[in-house]
Amino acid sequence: MNQTAYLWRPAPTPSLPVRGLDARLPVRRIFCVGRNYQGHAIEMGTPIDKATMRPFYFIKDAASLVETSAAAPARVPYPPGTGDYHHEMELVVAIGAEGFEVAEADAGRLVYGYAAGLDMTRRDLQKRAQGQGRPWDLGKNFEQGAICGEIVPATGQDVLDRGAITLQVNGHTRQSSDLSMLIWNIRELIADLSRFYHLQPGDLIYTGTPEGVGAVRPGDRLSGHVEGVGDIALDIGESA
Repeated sequence: MNQTAYLWRPAPTPSLPVRGLDARLPVRRIFCVGRNYQGHAIEMGTPIDKATMRPFYFIKDAASLVETSAAAPARVPYPPGTGDYHHEMELVVAIGAEGFEVAEADAGRLVYGYAAGLDMTRRDLQKRAQGQGRPWDLGKNFEQGAICGEIVPATGQDVLDRGAITLQVNGHTRQSSDLSMLIWNIRELIADLSRFYHLQPGDLIYTGTPEGVGAVRPGDRLSGHVEGVGDIALDIGESA
């Protein structure tokens, strides 16, 4: 059998551990939901009217994924080009089945499991892009900017619709809310996103962050928790 020849070795497939299994979950794409908690939307200056507005999304490259856990915190360097590096604690949904134009009532069958995650953000670059009417890529999609814990397999087709979500920085609580405060819940997000993409196993959906986002600096320890899912930790290092 002929094998494809490459000019250099292809990058390894990004993946995450799965609780209770030796096999890992290969990550295909990372979709992120913007402003999906009203408190965060207000602190960002744009309240959300669900009756007249739709969810919106941005994408992080799967290569930006960093695996972490409370027991073995990852360490990431303070990223280049920013002086305002922010944390955003989120519930992450892992897709485990194909789906296109999925009905809300059927969305649960696409959910493989959940994880706790951090959507790290170069806030100054994001705000600059917003002010100029440009995409958010420099502010959101950068190396080691998608932090994620182990995948916890879901049971049946029930989706998470409540549970505490919190983040502490150096032991002080910064973010504290509940998954019931999501503006668009998991079923609604899967149904909406599947109108625009053929969702595939290995896709991740970062479902949005509650209010309380803020800057972190080298030497900070971030500790996050999602009730029923798990805990993660992250150390911020010096600029690389």
